[in-house]
Amino acid sequence: MKIGAAGERFPGEARVAMTPASVKDLARLGHEAVIESGAGAAAGYRDDDYAAAGATVVADEAAVQAAADVLVRVRPPESSEIAALRPEQTLISFFYPGQNEAALKQAAATGATVIAMDMVPRISRAQKMDALSSMANLAGYRSVIEAANNFGRFFTGQVTAAGRIPPARVLVVGAGVAGLAAIGASVSLGAVTLAFDVRPEVAEQIESMGAEFVFLDFDSEAQDGAATGGYAAPSSPEFLAAQLRKFRELAPSIDIVITTALIPGRPAPKLWTRDMVEMMKPGSVIVDLAAERGGNCELTIPDEKFVTEGGVTIIGYTDFPSRMAQQASSLYAANIAHMIADLTPGKDGVLVQDMEDDVIRGATVTHAGEVTWPPPPPKVQAIAVQKREKPKELTREEKIALEKAAFRKQTVTQVATLAIGGILILLAGYFAPASLMTHLTVFVLACFIGFQVIWGVAHALHTPLMAITNGISSIIIIGALLQIGSAGWLVLVLAAVAVALAGVNIFGGFLVTRRMLAMFQKS
Repeated sequence: MKIGAAGERFPGEARVAMTPASVKDLARLGHEAVIESGAGAAAGYRDDDYAAAGATVVADEAAVQAAADVLVRVRPPESSEIAALRPEQTLISFFYPGQNEAALKQAAATGATVIAMDMVPRISRAQKMDALSSMANLAGYRSVIEAANNFGRFFTGQVTAAGRIPPARVLVVGAGVAGLAAIGASVSLGAVTLAFDVRPEVAEQIESMGAEFVFLDFDSEAQDGAATGGYAAPSSPEFLAAQLRKFRELAPSIDIVITTALIPGRPAPKLWTRDMVEMMKPGSVIVDLAAERGGNCELTIPDEKFVTEGGVTIIGYTDFPSRMAQQASSLYAANIAHMIADLTPGKDGVLVQDMEDDVIRGATVTHAGEVTWPPPPPKVQAIAVQKREKPKELTREEKIALEKAAFRKQTVTQVATLAIGGILILLAGYFAPASLMTHLTVFVLACFIGFQVIWGVAHALHTPLMAITNGISSIIIIGALLQIGSAGWLVLVLAAVAVALAGVNIFGGFLVTRRMLAMFQKS
C-alpha cells in the first residue's frame, strides 16, 4: 500500500502526519510513503530528509491524493478534502465525529474508511496509538513554558545578595495527561506546585511527582470522579460549589493557574471565574488548555492572549502542540505508524480492516459506506474504570479476635525462643570451660547494649551501612570499656584506642548522616 501525507492547510498548523523516521517504520511493514513537497517544512523536516528515508516526494496535494491508498492527516479534513476521497481509500486523522456529524455523513457517502485517531480506545494495548495523550502531554509541558515566558519572576526561589526571592506558586486544575505533564514541568522548574482533580485516586500520582494535592471538605463517597475512557466525570452541583469555594480561597496566593479540565465533545466547565481572576495578584498568569471548547476560565478568549485591568495575563491559545511542531509531529507520526502496524498484521503491505479488533473497531468511524460511530463498548475495560475492591470492614468482635490470635502466636514464639536459648546456654555451661562462658557473657552483653543503642536512634537516621557500622562500633566500645580495667598496660592502651576510634565512628557517623539528610529537606 502507498501511505500519503499532504501539508496541513489549517492556518497556523505546523505539524505533519509523517516524518522521515515514520517513513522507515512504514517501509518495514511493506508500505511505500508518498509526501507532498514542503509538507514537513514548518516542523523542521526537509524534502531531502524524506527522500533519504525512502519516501517519494510529489509536487502537490492532488498528486498525493491520486497516488495514496491511505491518507494520513493531523487536522480533521475539510469538506473539499472529504469529497476527494475514493471508495477504496482509507483516511487516518483526527476527526472528532461527535462534533462533526455532517462531515461524518459526507465521509460515509464516499465509501471510504475513516479512522479517527481521537477515538482510539484508552486501553492498555492501544496506548502506543493514543494520539490524544501524545498531544496532551506536549500541551501540558508547553503551557508551563508559556506561563514562564509571561511571568515576571523566577519559578524557583532564590537567595541572593540583594535579598530572598520566594518561589512561584502554581495551581494545576485537572490531573489528566496534560495536567500531569504540567505538574512535572512546574516542579522541575522549582515552583511550589498544587494540583486538583475530581478523582481522588490521582492524589498519589500528584504527590509522587512532588506536588501537593488540593483536598476538598466534601464527602468523597458522594462524588465519584472517575468515568469511562480515562476522563473525569462531570461534577455534581454540590461538588462544583465546594470546588469553587476552595479555588476562591487559593486565588489570592496563586501566581500561575493552568487549567486542563476538558472532555472531548463537551463544553469546558467554568472553574476559574471572573472574581477569582480579580483576586489574583498583578503579574499573575492563567493558561487555559480548554480554550478550544470555551475555556475553564470565564474570561478566556480562544486563540488570544490578553492582560486584564488587574494585570493578570490570560492565555487562550489552542495550538500548544503546534508550537512544538517537530516534537509533536514525531509523536503523532509514531502513533499513526503503530495504528498502521495493527492494520498490517502480516507486515506484507496489505491492510486488514478487522472490525472484531477492539482498537481498530473503536477508532473506525466510517466503513463500507456506513457510519460506524459510536462503536460498541470495548471487550477490554479501560484502565481508568478498573476499581479496586474495598477491603471488608471488620466488626469490633472480629478485630478483638484477630488481636488475641496475633498475641497468642507472638507469645508462643517468644516463649519457644527463650526456652531453646536457655537450653543451649545450659548445655554450653555444662560442657564448656569456665573461660569460654566468661567471654561469652561479655560478648552477649556487648551485643545487647549495642542493639539497644541502635534501636533508640530515629528511623530517619538509619541507612543500611550506618546501622551496621554503628552496631559493630557499639559492640567494640562495650568490649573495650570492659577491658580498660585490665592489669596489662598493652591491653589498657589497645582498649583506650578502641574506645576512641569506635566513639569517632559512632558520633561522626550520625553527624554525617544528619547533614546528608538536611540536603534533601526543604526549609
